[in-house]
Amino acid sequence: MSPWVIEGLIGEPGRTVAIKDSLDVAGWPTQCGSRALQTAAPALRHATVVQALLDGGWQVAGKAVLHELAFGVTGINEWSGTPVNPQAPDRIPGGSSSGSAVIVGQGVADAALGTDTGGSVRMPAACCGVFGFKPTFARLSREGVYPASSSLDCVGPIARDLVTLTALMAAMDSTFVVRTPPAQVHVGLLDVACEPAITMALQEAMSAWGWTWERVSLPLLDPAFEAGLTVINAETWAAFGHYTGQGLLGADVEARLLRAAATDAEALLGAEAVRVAFTQQVDRLLERFDALVLPSLPRLPPLLAEVQAGAPVIDLTRFLRPFNLSGHPALSVPIAHPDSTLKTSLQLIGRKGHDAQLCAVAAARPANAQPQQ
Repeated sequence: MSPWVIEGLIGEPGRTVAIKDSLDVAGWPTQCGSRALQTAAPALRHATVVQALLDGGWQVAGKAVLHELAFGVTGINEWSGTPVNPQAPDRIPGGSSSGSAVIVGQGVADAALGTDTGGSVRMPAACCGVFGFKPTFARLSREGVYPASSSLDCVGPIARDLVTLTALMAAMDSTFVVRTPPAQVHVGLLDVACEPAITMALQEAMSAWGWTWERVSLPLLDPAFEAGLTVINAETWAAFGHYTGQGLLGADVEARLLRAAATDAEALLGAEAVRVAFTQQVDRLLERFDALVLPSLPRLPPLLAEVQAGAPVIDLTRFLRPFNLSGHPALSVPIAHPDSTLKTSLQLIGRKGHDAQLCAVAAARPANAQPQQ
């Protein structure tokens, strides 16, 4: 099955953008990759960000499939189809914005919109070798986006290059003004546990770009990952739990939702306390640096066959999910892997509200540096 659903072009001819099927596009049903919503009525109006893109001269090329109900990291979806990773067809495309990243990676559309609740833009972008951006929480409107209520979820763009990505952001947000890259970049390189080749890839990329860095730590990174899981479980159960027990959901999402139902008020209170403390910790570090750097993923995306056989995948978001909890802008940047033909991904974290500056940092590379795209 094709990794996207074409139902006709919307808008005047121009740069094309695919829309994750958890955002409303007028005249098309929003099915969120789920049999539970297969009879949904066509949306009456565009999501606010979709309307902004149309007003800005973009053309909607179609809707992209996703991990069911945007509640998974692999992108595997037996009902609507699993998009094929353009870097490696035998590996997962990543979720939940799987189709959005695949379409961009294949060159079928100029860009795509995804949503990111626990890494769901940055994760598939990293798997598919493209750029993925999670803006500061609440910077972009979520009107017309499912689920309707979330303290974590952000609409975010996916593109093959930063110029296109920032153009997409500027079209959706008039306050996003593209910035000139700084002449010098000084970042905090977070000390995290990942495959040694990933660490080497980050350092080689930053050296090639002429960046300087200091090693730093975020002691609450792991607790923030766990707290992010707690919050997303509670909020996704509240949004979609009523679909369980009816044979309407894939086995993986049904099981995750039923586990999520056990999230209690005490766990949520603890998660909110971690949210406050972790956010303050990140803010303090960012007073010293242009950005923080860490891997997007701790390893290369796993093989589809391994995941389908039950290999664990939740660790893949342990560097992504914490920044949904804190609300900081985060950008996944494709870079060369020293031991593979596949690209891996460097993640940049910026100050809240300084989204354009974070993108400018990512673009700060000497003229003779090898492009990492």
